[in-house]
Amino acid sequence: MANILVIDDNDTLREGVAQVVRKMGHTAWTASGGSAGLVLWGRHDIDFTISDLKMDEVTGLDVLRGIRRKDPDALVMIITAFGTIEVAVDAMREGAFDFITKPFPPDLLRAKVEKALKVKATQRDNERLREVNSQLMEEVTGKYDFDEIVGESDAITRVFKTVRKVARTDSTVYVYGESGTGKELVARAIHNASPRAEGPFVKVNCSSLAETLLESELFGHEKGSFTGAHKRKIGRFELGDGGTIFLDEIGDISPSIQLKLLRVLQEREFERVGGEETLQVDVRVVTATNKDLRKLVATGEFREDLFYRLHIIPLTLPPLRDRRSDVPLLTAHFIAKLARRTRSEVSGMSAEAMKVLEGYPFPGNVRELENIIEQSLVFAEGELIEVDDLPAHILGAPRGDLLQVPEGERSLPEILEELEHQLIVRAYRKARGVKTETARLLGIKTSALYYKLEKYGVDEAILE
Repeated sequence: MANILVIDDNDTLREGVAQVVRKMGHTAWTASGGSAGLVLWGRHDIDFTISDLKMDEVTGLDVLRGIRRKDPDALVMIITAFGTIEVAVDAMREGAFDFITKPFPPDLLRAKVEKALKVKATQRDNERLREVNSQLMEEVTGKYDFDEIVGESDAITRVFKTVRKVARTDSTVYVYGESGTGKELVARAIHNASPRAEGPFVKVNCSSLAETLLESELFGHEKGSFTGAHKRKIGRFELGDGGTIFLDEIGDISPSIQLKLLRVLQEREFERVGGEETLQVDVRVVTATNKDLRKLVATGEFREDLFYRLHIIPLTLPPLRDRRSDVPLLTAHFIAKLARRTRSEVSGMSAEAMKVLEGYPFPGNVRELENIIEQSLVFAEGELIEVDDLPAHILGAPRGDLLQVPEGERSLPEILEELEHQLIVRAYRKARGVKTETARLLGIKTSALYYKLEKYGVDEAILE
């Protein structure tokens, strides 16, 4: 379902167009003049605008220019009379998507609306693709400021000192810590403070891929080496040449991958899957896990020789419950970081709310604190986050808006997806189905919201 704006000072024509749009299953917003139309366009997430050309005061060309100034990709169709086709052509030159000459049959109108919405869908797909590509580029070459690791406690200060010492070396670092303690941030900090800082930083989550896919992801493959290998793929070790590769959840790799990884660490060489050429790489390896690798070695699940290759410099990250004095600093950091994303005017947290937060055990560590602050910013209405703005599970008392954490054996991505689903439904209901307001409450782009609404099957049925 799309949002379509119809602007025309002729009541009969305007309502006729709106009726056709509604019968197609879309929402029709209507305005009897250009000024009112521009106001509606600014208030709602409009997918397609249909505007009459000749109107008093604010004409269709004025509407077109006003919309295109705010969104150069906006789609606007001009309604024109037979004698003003030349003006309509001028409108096309100024960026109008299409024009339609009145009188026109409903079938022609429907065809033009469908054409416009297909273009809009393509625009959204391209935007999502750009976001994915941007994330991939950041994953390969992106850099994080050392300041992302926030704290002044003795526990985190010891981490800072270790990072600074090991960063100037090429030694393999083994980072241990519970989920959410910031293992990737530490790996990036080591890279950014090292002589390899100008090289790529490449991350691989070893638990997210099956064995065959992980082998290809790490070492690449040649065209035709297996079913679906339609072209050569460059592996992450090859991409990381001259930089750092971060292997997260290293305790989950299979024995065969362990053997290949041992060779890379010992000889700095490997072959692509299905390839014969031996490739040399100069890459620093940082690994991380929340598992006890010594126990895995004792049970034979992890190679002892690989363990000692990885365990040259062990670095343990403290859980947040062991550095509670850092909670106020981290809270201020996340408020500043997330305020823009959530479009919040919040500048801090009340003393009462901070007291509640400092007493919470944080099983999800720093990552959970960040999620708590983001959720609180979405629902806070004053300048400070108050106790009532904190998630219900922090308060230890049931509330109607409590998020339901999935039960049973679920992976962290599955749990986070379910919680995201609940937050989207809550914001959508609070915004009464207005997508721009829903996106504002969630602090995400409207295009991203459309993707998530489709992903989770959220529609107006939940408002009933």
